[in-house]
Amino acid sequence: MYLSKLELIGFKSFAQKTVIKFNGGMTAIVGPNGCGKTNIVDAIRWALGEQKSAVLRSDLMENVIFNGTTKRKPLGMAEVSLTLLNNNDVLPTEYNEVSVSRRLYRSGESKYLINNTKCRLRDVTDLFIDTGMGADSYSVIELKMIEAILSGKPEERRHLFEEAAGVKKYKMRRKEASRRLNSVQSDLVRVRDIAEEVRKNVNTLARQAAKTRRYNKLYEELKKLEIDLLIHEYDLYKNQSDSINLEIEEINNRKVFREKELADDEASVAELKLTLQTLEEKYRDALAEETRIKTEEAQKKKDIAVNEQKTESLKYALERIKREIEEAERNIQKLISDIEKTDNDIVLLTAEKELIEQDFSAI
Repeated sequence: MYLSKLELIGFKSFAQKTVIKFNGGMTAIVGPNGCGKTNIVDAIRWALGEQKSAVLRSDLMENVIFNGTTKRKPLGMAEVSLTLLNNNDVLPTEYNEVSVSRRLYRSGESKYLINNTKCRLRDVTDLFIDTGMGADSYSVIELKMIEAILSGKPEERRHLFEEAAGVKKYKMRRKEASRRLNSVQSDLVRVRDIAEEVRKNVNTLARQAAKTRRYNKLYEELKKLEIDLLIHEYDLYKNQSDSINLEIEEINNRKVFREKELADDEASVAELKLTLQTLEEKYRDALAEETRIKTEEAQKKKDIAVNEQKTESLKYALERIKREIEEAERNIQKLISDIEKTDNDIVLLTAEKELIEQDFSAI
């Protein structure tokens, strides 16, 4: 198994897509300081799952994305892909060529892919366990790491030797099994505590169940008694309803009789109204006659005044005028008699009208 190809897009100083092929033998990358040689090592380590930004010489993990220059805009994503040839079946997969990719977006979203299939970081770690490859394995060693290994603690060197010997996988499995066993033991203790708590509650639940059964029995009896009471009350209400219906029928009969009486009274009132209207017309005619008579009386008086003037001015016709005066006086007496008769008729009609109005108001 060996690394055959490295693809970088937007990782640190690699703004455009860069492909580096590794042929058989040794491959060396030569260049001046600051040209990005170490970025290639960081890219391999990052693609293998490195989670510490300090190891990648960055303050934040998002800083591995190309931040742009004066002539190029910053990118929104960084991606590194490693292509490995599994010619001696070191990797636990059936593929002869395995591609491992990692993507990071500025939003913080990260993706891992194996052969362009989305996977977990755990899947990448399990793929390279005990193969010498990994973010913290001996396959990727920087210059400063050699000094750290030589001057480091025996436990740190032992870690590298165990990975090289291929026992790291079994130690991790043992550690995982131990962790699961501890978890199961904790669950077992919890189950025992729950069982003990359940046993303590059994008697209480049994008493509550007995009370519930007694309550249900009493509730059914109460329900039956309530039904009987409702039936009895229904019979009482039904009898009262029949009595009330009879009273309503009697009231309706009286109502029909009263409506007939009211209709007769209304007819009488209409007849009295007609009579009143006739009397009012007669009263208006009498008033008109009185007005006419008074007008004639006024005219007669005017004539008398004229005659008196003529008597004053025409003394030589005194005898003739006296005779006319006597005749006029007789006519006046007659008119006065007629007026008095008319006044008496008006008084009688007025009294009759008041009586009719009183009868109408009483109705």
